Amino acid sequence: MRPPVRVGVFGLLGSGNLGNDGSLEAVLGYLRAEHPEASVDALCGGPEVVTARYGIPATRLHWYRGEYRTASRAGAIAGKGLGKLVDVVRTAAWVRRHDVVIVPGMGVLEATLPLRPWGFPYSLFLLCASGRLFGTKVALVGVGAGPIGNRLTRGLVRRSARLAAYRSYRDAQSRDALREMGVDTARDEVHPDLAFALPAPRAGTPSSPPGPVCVGVMDFHGGDDDRARAEEIHRRYLDGTTRFVRALVEDGRPVRLLTGDECDRSVVAAILEAVDSPLVTAAEATSLADLMKETAAADTVVATRYHNLVCALKAGTPTLALSYAAKSDALMDRMGLAAYCHPAREVDADRLLEQFRALEERSAELRRTLAERNLVAARQLQDQFTALTAALFPAAGSHARTPQETP
Repeated sequence: MRPPVRVGVFGLLGSGNLGNDGSLEAVLGYLRAEHPEASVDALCGGPEVVTARYGIPATRLHWYRGEYRTASRAGAIAGKGLGKLVDVVRTAAWVRRHDVVIVPGMGVLEATLPLRPWGFPYSLFLLCASGRLFGTKVALVGVGAGPIGNRLTRGLVRRSARLAAYRSYRDAQSRDALREMGVDTARDEVHPDLAFALPAPRAGTPSSPPGPVCVGVMDFHGGDDDRARAEEIHRRYLDGTTRFVRALVEDGRPVRLLTGDECDRSVVAAILEAVDSPLVTAAEATSLADLMKETAAADTVVATRYHNLVCALKAGTPTLALSYAAKSDALMDRMGLAAYCHPAREVDADRLLEQFRALEERSAELRRTLAERNLVAARQLQDQFTALTAALFPAAGSHARTPQETP
């Protein structure tokens, strides 16, 4: 009897980001449906959460527990430095125990948010290099990528992508970004974000009179190249979003504030304090399924975080994006709502309110459009999982070529 395939999942999972965990949930659903014999475990940011929530063994991604805290004292700096060396051995040993490692979705090849090269880019490089060294197939599945200004970060990302045995992307811009970095993407495919494979709640219907609005907020300070003006960007984003929420309340609209990461709670608290109305409440979502239920119950959604947008669009609710990166614009275009994007770096509450009202005027039409686009996304994700089986589990399906390069 053939031994079970040993599958690892890798990433900043269980660390408080609901989008990352939603991508993991989608891949675990695929594995349990198509490869129930596989033995699955994780190397991740929050192993206790992943084990408790998904029932798989999990190991901490970093030896040094303070990896993502700013190191200012000598002891912390030394701990981080030692951790980088220890993680070489830990990552290699973990990879060696597997036949396949899957990196499920996430923006692992981009720097749309502040990012240090010796953080996750270094960890991803260790993973992909170990996979090549030990013959373990590393698959970057439905990932996001984008232009990267920092040379060291760009170099680590490029080398990681080249070392991977399989790559697919959540939008064409991601594939283009890798190609521009010098990665051969000729055989790489584009599919919808993995979260579109998750079950969706029953689509809601608009209320009469107008009902609740979900506003998804983010602790937004710009991207990796915006560090010099991060606080200015944050103040402008928070001020514009707060003014928009206040305008909705003045119109008598109930507002439900959504988050997508633990760090977003500070923005929710600031808006609640500034607006101070019983019409404004905060959701306590702990998964993408919770977010989808919230967005399905709303008449309209205005959201910043990428996976807040995914949830709203998957739920079939007319949505306006406070867009902070090309991935948001690409997602809105894919779902037929390209006209309803507003720059997160320059939130203009008056203009945002105009766009919001225009969106609501077309609500019924846009709900039909979203229903159609969601059916297409479901078919395309089935193609993604079929291709993944062919690439990683050839004994279970027809063999498919996978992108292999010499680093």
